[in-house]
Amino acid sequence: MYGPYCITLQDQREVQLYRICLLICGLNPSVYSAETLVGFGRPGNRFWPAALAAGIATVDCEPRHALAHHGMGMTDLVKRATPRADELTTDEYRAGLERVERLCAWLRPEAVCFVGLAGWRAAADRKATPGWQESDLGGSPVYVMPSTSGLNAHSSLADLTDHLRCAATGRQ
Repeated sequence: MYGPYCITLQDQREVQLYRICLLICGLNPSVYSAETLVGFGRPGNRFWPAALAAGIATVDCEPRHALAHHGMGMTDLVKRATPRADELTTDEYRAGLERVERLCAWLRPEAVCFVGLAGWRAAADRKATPGWQESDLGGSPVYVMPSTSGLNAHSSLADLTDHLRCAATGRQ
């Protein structure tokens, strides 16, 4: 299934024109995002409000603009659209992590930010906490942050904004 972040040959040519400073990696696309081709686009998801507030995007729900003007690329750990991320399996997360590692080795982003602890915990480190991780991925430092889903009531918009700002400024 082709989701909103599947890189086509045309996309590969376009991506190679831009330097990806920060690669955003969601858990998987929602059904809504897969239908609209906008990652984190479901109403109620706080990614785009946090990205705008953090200054890593200046146009709401426009991933191509964010890539061209801010160096923000986007992908997913798992390419299967589901209504809820808890429908994904550990095997899917692990296979996705291998793909994202190859993607990072190819694109060489300055950092990769995993949006959603569940995927990183299932695939790489079950005791991970938000923030910079000890391990890199394909040569890029890894930042893990809480989910921006409206279902995650534990994190405020201000907290999510701070996480994206920290990921964008790089590991110090």
